[in-house]
Amino acid sequence: MDYVRLGHSGLKVSRIALGTMTYGDPGWRDWVLPEEHSRPFYARALELGINFFDTADVYSLGVSEEITGRAIRDLARRDQVVIATKVHGKMGEGPNDHGLSRGHVMSAVQASLKRLGTDYIDLYQVHRFDPETPILETMTALHDLVRMGAVRYLGASSMAAYQFAKMQHVADLHGLTRFVSMQNHYNLVYREEEREMLPLCREDGVGVIPWSPLARGFLTGNRQGGEARTLRARSDKFGESMYRTEDDYAVQARVAEVAAEIGVPAAQVATAWLLAQPGVSAPIIGASKMPHLEDAVAALSVSLTPEQLAALEEPYRPHPVLGF
Repeated sequence: MDYVRLGHSGLKVSRIALGTMTYGDPGWRDWVLPEEHSRPFYARALELGINFFDTADVYSLGVSEEITGRAIRDLARRDQVVIATKVHGKMGEGPNDHGLSRGHVMSAVQASLKRLGTDYIDLYQVHRFDPETPILETMTALHDLVRMGAVRYLGASSMAAYQFAKMQHVADLHGLTRFVSMQNHYNLVYREEEREMLPLCREDGVGVIPWSPLARGFLTGNRQGGEARTLRARSDKFGESMYRTEDDYAVQARVAEVAAEIGVPAAQVATAWLLAQPGVSAPIIGASKMPHLEDAVAALSVSLTPEQLAALEEPYRPHPVLGF
């Protein structure tokens, strides 16, 4: 396993992060694995040197955090892992049960700490931008969490580059804690982040930890010719709405061609491409089968030539904004 600093921060993370949306309550999504089936993935990730685990309060409405917390407590030393979680999603029916208001942020972090069974969160991320809350209110609340010791680093996820820049500017203007990471939607079939967000992150020293690096399995062929071939693909309406054009299938085919050329699975090629992109710290891998995790780590040893990188990128065509 390789380890890198997360952006310009001093926090070192494994170059592969394990995303835990897959682990929780099957009643929330039918492709989610219950705790007894999830535990082997945490154990194997640790064996492979992964120290970076990403969850969110909204995943299975808190159950994913609970499972992650118990796994870390049973399998690892707390000070040897990096736990990342998120705030913003709807966690109840009340008007203050979502968003980035000071009230919700303060309530949400306490609930996440309790579910995770830990005294602190290494990386606390705003899951989306909240247009209804003043940025200064959000950034002050997050800064206070850092000062309290409940949170050590701050991150953001999936928003427009100008929104992210405004949040960083407010932090700078008022002497508040800045974001050190951006968790955004980025993969071979969705590269719109290359226009503004990725250059901003590189220039600003922000680590990039992309979600959906395999396009929810699309790049491995879980959908072909419009046919869903896995349980996740059949029930994932969000993924189906994002990856379905002829151009997307052309990229999928090109990944398969390069994979056949070098003799590795398509998942390794797609992940290796992402790891080769400047500014990318650690793709967040979701694994419901052990080969998903093994392929992600194996991709660290796949070195794509400039010609192969260009071939993978050639079929791409612009998309509308997806994933916000």
